[in-house]
Amino acid sequence: MTMANRVERLAERIGETGADAFIAWDPVTMGYLLGFHENAHERFLALAISAKGEVRLICPALTESQARRIGIQDIRPWKDGEDPMGHFFELARDWNLKSAIIAVDAVLPARQLLKMQDWLPAALFKDGESIVASLMSRKEPEEIDRLRKAGAVADETFLEVFPKIRAGQTERQIEKMLNDGMTARGGTPAFAIVAAGANAAEPHHLSDDTVLKTGDTLILDFGCERQGYISDITRTVSVGPASDSAKEMYDLVYRAHMAARKAIRPGVPANSIDKAARDVIVAGGAGEAFFHRTGHGIGMQGHEHPYINDSNSEPLEPGNCFSIEPGVYFAGELGIRIENIVAVTEDGHESMNAEPSPTLLETGG
Repeated sequence: MTMANRVERLAERIGETGADAFIAWDPVTMGYLLGFHENAHERFLALAISAKGEVRLICPALTESQARRIGIQDIRPWKDGEDPMGHFFELARDWNLKSAIIAVDAVLPARQLLKMQDWLPAALFKDGESIVASLMSRKEPEEIDRLRKAGAVADETFLEVFPKIRAGQTERQIEKMLNDGMTARGGTPAFAIVAAGANAAEPHHLSDDTVLKTGDTLILDFGCERQGYISDITRTVSVGPASDSAKEMYDLVYRAHMAARKAIRPGVPANSIDKAARDVIVAGGAGEAFFHRTGHGIGMQGHEHPYINDSNSEPLEPGNCFSIEPGVYFAGELGIRIENIVAVTEDGHESMNAEPSPTLLETGG
């Protein structure tokens, strides 16, 4: 699908929601729509798209050449020291937006939104996240292929790093190995969580100088950006021989992971996937230890729609891409999480990652 088609589809969605225009600021949103990935930081920037399909960019003068190079036609640049809001008021006048409904990017900075509200006090500004998400959450074949390639980088990196893990290394040393492996394969590292022993009970642990000990469970949660799309994988292993309790919990999480995967197909509500994973863990007596959602959408952003949680009853569609990552966490003891990225197909799903081990893998020492 071309950028023009994406803008056309967005314009249709703007009208369907009753809005008159959409204001994009997020580099991801602008990149998805027009290939314009500019971050204005503290400067005022507004990519406006009307329900009629009109496009206008108000931007700092220092980004004008990039915008013209990618083909944006209607550009209103402003120089440092000038007030960009004059351009915004002209936009409102030209598009009849002075008392309109204007949807905006969910991450639009307050400083920018407040200025627009001051200039258009009779306009109604609303959260436009759902408008963009309705497009971005259903991936096109080329986008899915890019997710496959990003996933392959993560898979290959795990296969390289796992045999090298030993007791006596630190979390930061393993993190560097993961980042180096992704970089060597053409990925730009986006994040890497390495959590050993009791640290594995912290789902968003920040890797530190904790030394790996024999018998530790070790969570490796990492991903990279490749061709604009993100990978995200989690593997849990044991440093040397695993305890019986770790093996038992791993088996429980693995079964929950596979139960969620089995439930994926077009038309089923997203929360039914969360329930499929959660039911297994609850039945195994560890329901209180599974305290996060089963998954999140992924694409140009690490976290986006659709969210696989108990409150999302929206039906899944072919092209939806998201993580399946149930986990259990016991404070002061251990944590287990298994994550693959999947894409909904016409009759089920495709995994963007190699299959996780059905049993807890043990390192050489």
